[in-house]
Amino acid sequence: MTSRLRFGARGAGGARPGGAARLPALPLAAALLTAIVALYMALVAFGNITDFDTNRQFVRHVLAMDTTFKDPDLMWRAITSHTLQDIAYVLIIAWETVAALVLVTAVVGWVAGLRGRTGLDRARRLSTVGLLMVLVLFGAGFIAVGGEWFAMWQSKSWNGLDAAARNFTMAGLVLVLVHLPGANSSAE
Repeated sequence: MTSRLRFGARGAGGARPGGAARLPALPLAAALLTAIVALYMALVAFGNITDFDTNRQFVRHVLAMDTTFKDPDLMWRAITSHTLQDIAYVLIIAWETVAALVLVTAVVGWVAGLRGRTGLDRARRLSTVGLLMVLVLFGAGFIAVGGEWFAMWQSKSWNGLDAAARNFTMAGLVLVLVHLPGANSSAE
């Protein structure tokens, strides 16, 4: 049995016209949490586009490995070309932007599905794609490649592992919620 939330405007005399609008709680939670991740990714992409230089410096320092322990056994991995660093940064921004757009489209799908009681499967699939994009960016990109390959964990000033772990965890939890039985169901 799926739990439901009751919403609805009250008509004259306090009665709800046609009864209460019943929204399935799990799809509503999936929609809201997907919307939070979509908003976050949109703001991250927007910030990186409108304040390009701030995080470009972050990417440059991580790739150059100039604030790590500078172990000669690792320094061969460093990318010191500003052109290659900027290409990597632009690719990150593009990935963030596409992830945000996919997640926003998923939210529109969730809202339409909740209103019309159909289309929740599509919203679930779009959420899955967008959330996996976030997981790839922060898990593979920042935690694995940035953190381990470029030894970001060694830097006191350019270490983004905590933020990456938070973002990875948030997207992962939302992905699990989206795939719980009943998250794409509107059955009574």
